[in-house]
Amino acid sequence: MRMYDNPVIGGFHPDPSVCRVGEDYYLVCSSFEYFPGVPLFHSRDLVHWRQIGNVLDRPGQLELPDDLPASAGIYAPTLRHHDGRFHLITTNVGARGNFIVTSERPEGPWSDPVWIELDGIDPDLAWDEDGSCWVAVAGCAVARIDPENGKVLEGPLPVWSGTGMQDPEAPHLYRIGEWWYLLVAEGGTGLGHSVSVARARTPRGPFEPAPANPVLSHRSTGSPIQCTGHADLVEAADGTWWMVLLGTRPRGYFPSFHVLGRETFLTPVEWDADGWPRVGPVLEQHPAPAARRPVELPPARDEFDAPGLAPYWLSPRRRPDDSWSLSERPGWLTLRATGNSLDRLGHTFVGRRQQHHDCRFTTRLDPGTGRAGLSVRLDEAHHYDIEVSGGEAAVLARIGPVRQCLARRAVAAGPVTLGVEIRTDALVSPSGEQGVRAGGPDVIALAVDGVRLAELDGRYLSTQVAGGFTGRVAGMYVTEGTAAFDWFAYEPAPER
Repeated sequence: MRMYDNPVIGGFHPDPSVCRVGEDYYLVCSSFEYFPGVPLFHSRDLVHWRQIGNVLDRPGQLELPDDLPASAGIYAPTLRHHDGRFHLITTNVGARGNFIVTSERPEGPWSDPVWIELDGIDPDLAWDEDGSCWVAVAGCAVARIDPENGKVLEGPLPVWSGTGMQDPEAPHLYRIGEWWYLLVAEGGTGLGHSVSVARARTPRGPFEPAPANPVLSHRSTGSPIQCTGHADLVEAADGTWWMVLLGTRPRGYFPSFHVLGRETFLTPVEWDADGWPRVGPVLEQHPAPAARRPVELPPARDEFDAPGLAPYWLSPRRRPDDSWSLSERPGWLTLRATGNSLDRLGHTFVGRRQQHHDCRFTTRLDPGTGRAGLSVRLDEAHHYDIEVSGGEAAVLARIGPVRQCLARRAVAAGPVTLGVEIRTDALVSPSGEQGVRAGGPDVIALAVDGVRLAELDGRYLSTQVAGGFTGRVAGMYVTEGTAAFDWFAYEPAPER
């Protein structure tokens, strides 16, 4: 029997929303404070996904103020295809609220935002038989809107707020058969996360809850997959039903730590005789959907010889045109400092998500007369760096209020190779320290030209320590002058 592995999109890819057009599937995720926003994926089989772009790839679409806190920004997009066009609705938390963008093609170009005069996060889009457009928001309430100008035509109408657990959110409305189904997440996005469902004859309600709610939750289980929730349904081309959802894979000693962020999982859905969805536990391996032509996965190494950056590259809040170039030194990514510290907002950083527990990031850096390096970050207050400046490489750690240089080494003038290896071996307690449990989720080793300078406990770059809703991102930065990067490689290792 063909099987597939979960997660289907690893690393910091939370709040998935999916739609099908013919035999093609498209999926989006939250991007929070990162630019560009809302990564967009394509698949032919719901299992193999390739990022084909970002929906919000222009500053005019994505207002992320320089003082935007970490984990604010773009929350919980919903992607739908209606009347020959793709529609995406989402919330910009910390800016102007809810908006819609549209495109004839998933690759774009996507329109400028149409702002919706409706409060609430996690907005959803659905259309009824007469063409009316409905938006559901966390709470849960629904409103009839004009998607062309953002005006609310009816509501918001309170409909169903779940079974009584905290934070009813991530509502999705579906017309399936004679019923309107309302899928919600509740219990908070942590270990109590769950999925519940209700149904009604119209989007206005009244909604009847499923007798077996929640239909999905991993709380208080020993599953290696936790925090399951924030789900979206899709009917496959062969008539089977599937659910995409977020989950985490915590590691280490109690309370355990998830370092990759909330990831995208896939699980099958069946319908019982009374018309309610049945969702089993989300497994690390499931029987695969009907085979389709898989899409090509991105290369592990970027030589920076394309005319533009690949869609998986991220920058916190903004990426000014004058802060980077692929043409100034052909075959290299040139970065120019816009701030003097990774500890503060406004710095120059280009990175990609960590998507595997065991992996390696490597880059070739010509620091010139600048100060530049390779960093693994959760936010401005939680990152590990290996930095080169003035003929010296240094390992730096920022953990909350503490910033410390942990190692230094002289390096020759000219290009150097910087590496970060992340592995899930247990930490070794320092010699002579009694009663220290080595229970972190992983070890982060930082090296220059193959010489390892430091090994650090990965727990301090985790959600449980830093807080927030994102995951690790590793990348290149410059905080003084100009520096150039010849290539960047990401190599996942077999997970133990």
